[in-house]
Amino acid sequence: MSRIERTAIVTGGGKRVGDAIVRALLADGWTVIAHVHHDGDPVADGAIKAVADLAESDCASKIFAAAKGAPPVSLLVNNAARFAFDGFGSLSTAEFDAQMAVNARAPMLLIDELARGHEAGEALVVNLLDAKLGAPNADFLSYTLSKYALAGLTEVAARALAGRGIRVNAIAPALMLPSGKQDAANFATVHNLNPLARGIEVDDVVAALRFLIDSGGMTGQTLVIDGGQRFMALPRDVQFLENR
Repeated sequence: MSRIERTAIVTGGGKRVGDAIVRALLADGWTVIAHVHHDGDPVADGAIKAVADLAESDCASKIFAAAKGAPPVSLLVNNAARFAFDGFGSLSTAEFDAQMAVNARAPMLLIDELARGHEAGEALVVNLLDAKLGAPNADFLSYTLSKYALAGLTEVAARALAGRGIRVNAIAPALMLPSGKQDAANFATVHNLNPLARGIEVDDVVAALRFLIDSGGMTGQTLVIDGGQRFMALPRDVQFLENR
């Protein structure tokens, strides 16, 4: 993939992992469209802000409109996600629909928008999954199911778009930052709960993304970054296992 005249779109690009990805791509010379939910949300200096509600059906067109006048979009990172607790006995159809809309439908619409505007050359889509798919449990059930849908989308889109020069891959990291209502003490206790006894860091995802950018022959693959946590087959989400 050429290292000049290239634009990347990163959803959820104003905070946490998305912000780190945006800053890394800017440092690598990309023009970066950083998607945020609200107009007042900050983005890294040098990034172009795109504001859209990923739960809305017009989110993809709004985000791609921010790339008008920029070099062709050749990288789409579907990073943004809705994350809220539910499980058997506490299910909400509204929450399920909301998580599917943001975590699966929006990436589908964005990939479709990329494909419809893609004319020539290489392009890459990277979907952010979750390492828990390798050893699932019922905590955060709607979120988990939405990530399964995104994993399926990765496979289907990779097969459908390879002939057009569009690669579709995924990165599935374990816990990197405090999530949901998790407090700092709990995070510190469980962050390195994996066979390597090494907490997964945001920089690990950035390194994986750079690898995928440079790996022109790779499509339909998922890079799992979990320190081997899937081997442990944890019965619950890691944040509920601090006394294990």
